[in-house]
Amino acid sequence: MVCQNLFVEELELSSIAAVGDIPGALREAGRVFGHKPWICDVQGIRPETRITFSEGCNRVLELAKALARIGLQDGDRFCVWMPNIHEWILTALGGIDLGAVLVPINTRFKGPEAGFIISKTRAKVLFVVDEFAGNNYLDMLYREFARGTCGDLRDLVVVSLGHDRPDLPQSLGQVNIHYWDDFVAIGGSANCSSSDNTVDLREPVGTRGESIGDIIFTSGTTGEPKGVMTTQNQTLRVFDAWSQVVGLDEQDRYAIVNPFFHTFGYKAGIIASILTGCSIYPVASFDVASLISLIYSEKITVLPGPPTLYSSILDALGGETDKIKSLRLAVTGAAVVPVELVSRMSNDLGLETVLTAYGLTESTGTVTMCRRGDSPETIANTCGRAIPGTQIKIIDQSGAAVPTGESGEVLVKGYNVMTGYFENDEQTSQAIDEDGWLHTGDVGFMDDRGYLKITDRVKDMFIVGGFNAYPAEIENILCSNENISQVAVVGVPDDRLGEVGRAFVILRPGCNLSESDLLEWSRQNMANYKVPRSIVFVDSLPMNASGKVLKNTLRNWS
Repeated sequence: MVCQNLFVEELELSSIAAVGDIPGALREAGRVFGHKPWICDVQGIRPETRITFSEGCNRVLELAKALARIGLQDGDRFCVWMPNIHEWILTALGGIDLGAVLVPINTRFKGPEAGFIISKTRAKVLFVVDEFAGNNYLDMLYREFARGTCGDLRDLVVVSLGHDRPDLPQSLGQVNIHYWDDFVAIGGSANCSSSDNTVDLREPVGTRGESIGDIIFTSGTTGEPKGVMTTQNQTLRVFDAWSQVVGLDEQDRYAIVNPFFHTFGYKAGIIASILTGCSIYPVASFDVASLISLIYSEKITVLPGPPTLYSSILDALGGETDKIKSLRLAVTGAAVVPVELVSRMSNDLGLETVLTAYGLTESTGTVTMCRRGDSPETIANTCGRAIPGTQIKIIDQSGAAVPTGESGEVLVKGYNVMTGYFENDEQTSQAIDEDGWLHTGDVGFMDDRGYLKITDRVKDMFIVGGFNAYPAEIENILCSNENISQVAVVGVPDDRLGEVGRAFVILRPGCNLSESDLLEWSRQNMANYKVPRSIVFVDSLPMNASGKVLKNTLRNWS
């Protein structure tokens, strides 16, 4: 008997989400929460910056005016290539206020990876830090400019994280270069209650809700990253539901470790704070001692993240949990969560609520969530049930729904399903069928309560410390090395990161390449989570009759 989608819940939108678009929601939050602390950028990279909701509303408007005055228009794309700092938040919301489309770039990306996104979206403006985590972003960008891969870019705005302000040229070819402070000054002073007739900043009251708010790139099985488009209204609805399910409220102090360039960091972090009035603490780089110190000094109550985050904290504390007793809520996922870890998070860390969830960029980041009160076994062994107002079904290879408890591909339908891939109708139609079901490519089953368990991945993706890694993309990059003839990448277990990549490489005739040399080359050409942790040189790859590499066989090779 087929018995699926037993729990299709409904939740009433909060008054802020009901405004309908992100700029309107921010203005409403500024009105409701006023002088309450909103953004607390206090991690120690630079002097502390604390911004209230009303101040934040005005500073976002300043950014919108500055962007308008350099010619950014409604529907234009702008990129943000920065870690979790307050400038990321102000920039992203300022551009969206203007009607432009936010395109975040992963801070782990190297120049060619960032250049692809800038070129693909024909972005007009890029906000970037000078250096971070050992990467010099300006050097990487200058190389991309020289290669001509940033064709439509007109303005570059640089935020300095170094001790000294970088020495920048005024322009580089067609690209105008600005320091952050100088650029913000272009917008002049702003006040949410006043108007500026020289800049077209409409007061949004749901008018932009169906406009695309962001394009977030996710790698795919074709090896070329795809831009996932979602509307402002989708983002508000999904993370209003998310906030209500987890119980986030204006009394919370929320440390955001998840990167803003990911759906979760941006939407379950920044957007959720606008909807609920909680104070947010951006964490630019993860260091367990610094994070524990932040939790203690700021009395942090909410800390979402991958399972490795909590394991690291537990190991560092060694049973001395007084420093983190303020924590009450954790939301995790993106990897297997042991029952023992859930119990330790509740018992040793003293968390009132521990929830697991499942989602993908194409579902606006969220498909299912556990609920408060679920048992440790449910939290560890399932991803929860569908978020309110959405549906899930499991199908077999013929497309028929399978009975409860049987495995198949997970399909999703509802307001959380993306509008499509940016300028890629073919792959959009492959992902979303004529009835509006998103085919996730993940394999799982539902129990008789409607709770989902993911058991496998159709697409061979593996997860490195919470980051999705796609073999086809990594293989394409590796094959650009002139010494390599063929390569196949699989995920293998790792005690610390959950999974890491292993590359099986066939060299071109007459070429010599050591494992250490190839690993170093990989670190120079791709984000570190994509870099294989081991290389196996082989004479041939196992293939089936149609010439497809048998990756299950490779996973069993030593």
